[in-house]
Formats: sequence, structure tokens, C-alpha cells
Amino acid sequence: MIDLAKVRRLEAVGFRAWPAATVLYDGSWLCRLTAGHPSRRLNSINPLDPSDYRDIAIRLEKAAKRFADYGRPLLVRQTPLTPPQLIAFMDDAGWMDMGRTVVMMADLATLPRDEGLDHLPSRDVGRFVDARLRVSGDDPALKPGLTEIINAIKPEAGLFIFEEPGFGPTAVTIAVQDNDLVGILQLGVAEERRGQGLGTGILHASLRWAKLKGARHAWVQVEANNTAALALYRRAGFQDVYEYSYREPASV
Repeated sequence: MIDLAKVRRLEAVGFRAWPAATVLYDGSWLCRLTAGHPSRRLNSINPLDPSDYRDIAIRLEKAAKRFADYGRPLLVRQTPLTPPQLIAFMDDAGWMDMGRTVVMMADLATLPRDEGLDHLPSRDVGRFVDARLRVSGDDPALKPGLTEIINAIKPEAGLFIFEEPGFGPTAVTIAVQDNDLVGILQLGVAEERRGQGLGTGILHASLRWAKLKGARHAWVQVEANNTAALALYRRAGFQDVYEYSYREPASV
């Protein structure tokens, strides 16, 4: 049985931790759009009330026009809060499933004390973005959009960078503390340095920082096909809470 109250709280902190440039509501359907970054999390409809299923076809048509204005494909983020009637509508219309993501949580009281390095986060957003792009190999053209997103984060955010002399950044992550919760985002390890424990090290460094700040539990969102990341978080004590997927009209 999925705890919908926990889902609602994790959805709320997730939106605050990775803020969209434009946020619009249609009833309890939250529409998030961001012209400067193609992230699906930042460009999707997020239904937040299982009982809000009126005028599904009309509302999706209006949303499609809004997404088109931003040059984005219409996406619905299907979570345990999505009305069953909307899911049935998408199923009947042949909407595609664009992949699942697992939302996980860990109790920081169980965090090992002897793992990872003591490390203070950076306050230099530009430096972090450069490190993230290098580690991930993403398009440098994403730098302005990623910089805007990180600067828009309202809760306290720790920007963690591991570096190696002569190589540069080897691992990065963002820890976003929101009251007693901390979210782990953008964790990445340079391809040439994977398998050396850097992911575990930077994860535990960021979690210990958040714990000292008062966080009690951590959460993370991991694509279900990212077996290496899932293994990393499960070794650290994270457990599955719920899953979500992105749905796209078949005609797109």
C-alpha cells in the first residue's frame, strides 16, 4: 500500500528542489515549463489529486498548446496521485510510456560514520555547473539553463564537487535541504573514474553535511534502468517508496 501523504510531501519537496521557470495550475494539475532546459521534470503536467479528473480531453488539449508555445512535447508525469480516469484515458488513446523513475528514501540515523570524505560544499554556482557538464558530458549549451535552475532553488543547497589534480572534476552532486528532508540531485561521476568509490564518497559527504544541518531523511529520484545508480543508493540504505513515469501522446 502506497502512503499517499508521503508521496504528496516528496512531490512537494521535489518541486522546490528542482524549480521550473513557469508554474501554472489547472485545478490540481500542476503544469511545469522551462524554456531554458529540456529536463522532463521541468516540462510536464503533474496531477496532484486522484479525484480531479473532470474535462480530461479539453484540459490536455489546452496544455498541448501551452507546451507547443515553449517548443516542448506534451508530457504527463504519472505518479500515484494521478487520477485513475486520466490513466485510463491515456491508455485508451495509446499514450507511450517514456520510462519509469524510482523515488527512494533513507533514514540518516543509519548513515555509516566512517564512509566518504569530509567535504564542504561550494557556493560557486558557475564552477559547479562547469563541473557538472564536464562530468556528465552534457551539451555545454545547457549551461545557462542549468545555472538559472540552481540559482532559483529556494531551500539551502550544498553544491559538492570532487576534483583530482591534473584531471579536474571527478564527481558532483547537489544536496537540497528542506526542513528535515534532503534531496540528492545531479549526482554524477566522470566516466574515466567510475568504479573507484567516488559516487559513494560524494553521496555520503553530502548526506553528512545535510545531517549536520538538521536533515533526518534523504530522498532521491533514479531512473529505473540506471542499475548502477540504484545499486549505489540501495547500498547506502535507500529504499523504494513509489515510482512515476512520463506519458506522451502516440501522435507526437
